[in-house]
Amino acid sequence: MSGLEMESSSKPKRSIGVFERLSKDKPLKSFLSSIGRRRSPESDTSADDCSCVSDLSPVAKSVVSRCARILELSAAQIEKDFQTDVADYPKQRGLYAREYLQYCCHKTLHVLINRHNYLADKDFRSLTYDMMLAWQDHSTENQLLANEKAQSNSLKVEDQNDGSLFYEDSTALAVQVDTKKTVGLRAFSKIAPCSPFIADFVTINNIFDMLTTSSAGSLHFLIYDKYLKTLDKILKSAKNYMSSQFAIRLNLSDGEIILAVEGNTPLNPVLKHEGITAWPGRLTITTHALYFESLRIGKNNARLVKYDLSGDLKQVVKRELTGPLGARLFDRAVMYSSTSLKEPVYFEFPELRGHSRRDYCSEIIHEILQAHIFIRQFNLEETERGEALSKATISIFRYIAIREALHTIPSNLKTTLPFNLANRLPREEVILEALFNYFKACPSPFYLHALGKLGFTSERSIDGCLCCFGLPKSLETALEESFDDSEKTKAASATVDLVKAEGLDANITMMKELMFPVIKSGKVIFSIINWDDPWKSTLFLVLVLYLIQRGWFYYIVPISFIFFAAYLMWHKLQSKGESLDALKIQVPSSKNAVEQIIILQDSISRVDDIVKEANITLLKLRALLVVGVPKATEMVVLALFVLAGLLIFIPIEHLVLFQVVETLTREMPLRKKTTDKVRRRFRDWWARIPVAPVQITRLNKDQKNS
Repeated sequence: MSGLEMESSSKPKRSIGVFERLSKDKPLKSFLSSIGRRRSPESDTSADDCSCVSDLSPVAKSVVSRCARILELSAAQIEKDFQTDVADYPKQRGLYAREYLQYCCHKTLHVLINRHNYLADKDFRSLTYDMMLAWQDHSTENQLLANEKAQSNSLKVEDQNDGSLFYEDSTALAVQVDTKKTVGLRAFSKIAPCSPFIADFVTINNIFDMLTTSSAGSLHFLIYDKYLKTLDKILKSAKNYMSSQFAIRLNLSDGEIILAVEGNTPLNPVLKHEGITAWPGRLTITTHALYFESLRIGKNNARLVKYDLSGDLKQVVKRELTGPLGARLFDRAVMYSSTSLKEPVYFEFPELRGHSRRDYCSEIIHEILQAHIFIRQFNLEETERGEALSKATISIFRYIAIREALHTIPSNLKTTLPFNLANRLPREEVILEALFNYFKACPSPFYLHALGKLGFTSERSIDGCLCCFGLPKSLETALEESFDDSEKTKAASATVDLVKAEGLDANITMMKELMFPVIKSGKVIFSIINWDDPWKSTLFLVLVLYLIQRGWFYYIVPISFIFFAAYLMWHKLQSKGESLDALKIQVPSSKNAVEQIIILQDSISRVDDIVKEANITLLKLRALLVVGVPKATEMVVLALFVLAGLLIFIPIEHLVLFQVVETLTREMPLRKKTTDKVRRRFRDWWARIPVAPVQITRLNKDQKNS
């Protein structure tokens, strides 16, 4: 998976693993102003200062120039630090330019994301997008002359006196984003995950897919900008909830964060089903529990009920059908059950069309539940537990932002929630193990720190300032293999719909054709056992006796496996990678609806007869077990004692030989009369055994409703 590759610049010698610790902590606006006031001649850079890396494109030079201003360093000094920090930097011209550019971007972003309210700053959003464009077209060889001319005509120039950090003058070659420039997945995956709120390494592919749904895999700035502005609005709204009287009424525990509130208005409530009744109310989803406030008619105070998601209560959350008076009519509810409840609780999310509102809440609840299961599974300590929950919390805020900005809900393997995605992908246990090692390797929490900067978590839970450089190789490999397997699974699933035939008769014909080799082999064996051809049966009997006598009988099964494996390899070599030829099946002429119903009714009758016969057999066995027929039971007891004695005193090899000979000679002419006589005696004996009594009762209407 190319979007998850780590470049060599992601491994500086002086960094701590995949993280880097920073120290300054000022609001972003204050930081920008201080840069404008404290610029020295040494730190005042322009595009010309990037001439030491001659292969950089104009876009890349512009980004390096702005990064140098933010870092208060010259581009030459940054390059010197790059060569010092990255010991294995590439020597090739194009690769060197890209690695140097990526180093500048990461180092700059590590400064900016530790400032308050950076998502709200339009210059930050523009700079990060320009970083992606620059990474994509880092070298002069990757840009056409016409594109350079188009970019130079759209330069954004700001007054030097306004203290703008990102655009100083025309010599900085700042790139004004236009509708013609787009960003690809690789560029997005190298820049966006440096901010914990913009993207996550685990779900980077799905986030990009959601942002580029309408643009065929190319990210436009207008969508990117709208996504970040919406995300900033979601974070501020969640922060307002945390500081309101509403949060105080819920009596949240330490570190518990409100994620979503449904049913906030009387016209759009959530219905909680209790038996055949339903009560309207408000459902609040937090990082630890579900809170439902039922609005009882005629009562002033709402009743608050908490449903725990964090404890080991064997919780089950799934989508369910519900409706009035207990009728299962509408697919728009979420069922919650746990060992602390006598019966499941159903939350219905009414809407005029579809069930997107239910799916949205279901995904959020599942993400929190999976995060707590992950915490318990690996017995995470306090800091690691907070980091895992913070990762899930930030991913949910991203999920909500994508829903509001793009009016779409990711689903299944396209989810942007990491724990949900890991639970749905192949090799789930490998991904979770790699994610656990990822958390263990963190010297300090990255996501917990990001929430702490916004005031969601207490400052005492933050150990310094930490920024993520890249993805550990083990997690990257696990995700690559899992996504590869999921793509193969999807491709295989797509072939299923192509072979589904309509009609019971057509499917039965297809099954007969597919089972033809097995049916033919069974007929041959049955013919040998029945002695239809005495010569073949005699030859087969002699061969089996010889194999048993020589002790080769035990090797028949492994030799059969080897033969089958050789047969498969022969077919593989013969096919030479070509697609399998279609199996031609001639089905009978299509029948009308009435004929199909008659066939189905006949099939159901046959199944009903088979079930009845099976029940009769089981009831007769029950009569034997509880001594309902004393004489028959005595015969069974005697037979069991004889069989036990044979197994004790006679070697198992002799018993196997006797059983094989008895089975193969049962229908031969010399034994056929005796065999038929034994069968008749057994049928007569079995017919004389009565069934155990059964009393059948049915629920009345009142019992069924309860």
